[in-house]
Amino acid sequence: MKISLIFPGQGSQFIGMGKDFYSSFPVARDVFFKLDSTLNRPLSNIIFSGSENDLSNTINSQPSIMATSMAIYNTIVSEGLISKNSIHCVAGHSLGEYSALVVNESISIQDSIKLLDIRSKAMQKSMPIGTGGMVAIIGKTINETEDILPEIKKYGKVFVANDNADGQVVLSGEMEAIDFICKNYKDFKIKRAIKLPVSAPFHCELIKNASIKLESEMINQTFNNFVFPLYSNVTAEICDDKTIKDLLVRQIVSKVRWRESINNMIRDGVDCFIEIGPGNVLTNLIKRINKTVKSISIASVEDLEKIKLIGSDL
Repeated sequence: MKISLIFPGQGSQFIGMGKDFYSSFPVARDVFFKLDSTLNRPLSNIIFSGSENDLSNTINSQPSIMATSMAIYNTIVSEGLISKNSIHCVAGHSLGEYSALVVNESISIQDSIKLLDIRSKAMQKSMPIGTGGMVAIIGKTINETEDILPEIKKYGKVFVANDNADGQVVLSGEMEAIDFICKNYKDFKIKRAIKLPVSAPFHCELIKNASIKLESEMINQTFNNFVFPLYSNVTAEICDDKTIKDLLVRQIVSKVRWRESINNMIRDGVDCFIEIGPGNVLTNLIKRINKTVKSISIASVEDLEKIKLIGSDL
């Protein structure tokens, strides 16, 4: 069995995520301690008992999701539920790439937190809150979605942000265009249009200033050699420590090619995906992309039993 570890991005957050790991495992508590101490603010309080609005704010959700993913991953490893020898490759959806880099031992948890703090603040400042957003288009392929963009663009700038799966494409754009889609989706024969709980229009040129800011900060960041192959959101192919700086900068304004990334991992032999982090968004996407591979999500302590069930193959 060839396993890929995959890590979720923004929109997967929920109040209380990771709290059961924090309460049960010292290695998980250590991650949340590093989160608070690195940021010099008690972000874990918002994660465990704050408001949904506060957690959904970009500057909070990005480091929170990464920390939750790492708390879960460190627990899995410390409990001996998976060995590093059984991991074939890694990937992350948008900010999930920063989780994948920590697992890859390319950067530390603290460095990932610092980069995400810079990234999230830059992305948020690139547009005033409420002027841009994102919407998931359910029931259309990427080609079908691109065909309706000219009509939507009459109401504001809008771009394909995520090619997640056949039948799920995410658009980013100015809020007037996003609201138009949400109100008139049936006219375009869209099954559902779901506005995402994010506070800026990610992965499009509207937040180009954020990529410029991140690029200036990346100069000082060192990335170690990867332990596992990592599939980039920007290229949908394997990247390395020499190209990752440029790819992380480009990722901010580039389409997330998740469907292609999953298909390419399967092409390269992966037959089991383990999603590590809050929610099960990526697991559900894989079921849309390919029904023949195994996919499980580990978001709670109870979910650890899922790994035990396939443990003989690990």
